[in-house]
Amino acid sequence: MMLAINPSDKKTFQRHISEGDLVIVYERHDSMKAIKVQDGSELQNRFGVFKHSDWIGKPFGSKVFNQKGKFVYLLAPTPELWTLVLSHRTQILYIADISFVISFLEIVPGCVVLESGTGSGSLTTSLARAVAPTGHVYTFDFHEPRAASAREDFEKIGMSQLITVNVRDIQGEGFPEKFEGTIDSVFLDLPQPWLAIPSAGKMLKQDGVICSFSPCIEQVQRSCEALRSSNFTDIRTFEILLRTYEVRGGKEGLGTIEEGDFVGSLPRKRPYSNGHSSNVVRETASCVVARPCSESRGHTGYLTFARFCLTI
Repeated sequence: MMLAINPSDKKTFQRHISEGDLVIVYERHDSMKAIKVQDGSELQNRFGVFKHSDWIGKPFGSKVFNQKGKFVYLLAPTPELWTLVLSHRTQILYIADISFVISFLEIVPGCVVLESGTGSGSLTTSLARAVAPTGHVYTFDFHEPRAASAREDFEKIGMSQLITVNVRDIQGEGFPEKFEGTIDSVFLDLPQPWLAIPSAGKMLKQDGVICSFSPCIEQVQRSCEALRSSNFTDIRTFEILLRTYEVRGGKEGLGTIEEGDFVGSLPRKRPYSNGHSSNVVRETASCVVARPCSESRGHTGYLTFARFCLTI
């Protein structure tokens, strides 16, 4: 269970792990997996064997050891972690884009949001948490098997009461008329978003916000044209580039840092033998090395936002 759905419950994670729960088994930032806890089952990884029975009753965030003294962390399946472990049925949005989308779509608890298409559900889970406990996300995908897989995932992580998955070609058919004038925000991740923009405008409340995600600038240009002709204003496009750094300890000798270029401590002296005298000393220092990660992601796509405003 990712979070409590009942409005009378405290809006927080179920803090202790029970049989049937989904947990994120965390080894390091680039090595983690989602596991369903089952009494009698085992996890085998490079550190050895971990028994699920040892996990039951422990709080999320626990550091658990196996018989060899090796350990892993058991974390709650938050939208941020779920994005890193889910099955990639399509290209997904990552945290930098997702956080920006939720902020600029002005999504708060109680909002009703339309999304097309669902894809792997990376954004959908974050949208659902943002609208909880009284809002709802209606997400659409034209591909039936993909929609079914997303529906199963949302059940697994305990968010199905906040998300309704529908099969529909939004580019060709538009959004269902029953939503007309009732929607707070719309998100589009479509090959031809300009085809869905007129329908999205009909769904939005006055002053509602739309976002379209497109990997190519040509898509952005056509979308902006459609937005201008569909009563949208305040049209803006962003590209989010995230630069990740790794920070680690290192050594410095004779004024030269072995790795990186950021030093966080003062030099100290240690004995050094040059083969002639045991009394010669060499200056060394502990240091902290910071450098950009070589695996940092570059361009993912463009985010175009606009606000729906009618002349009255």
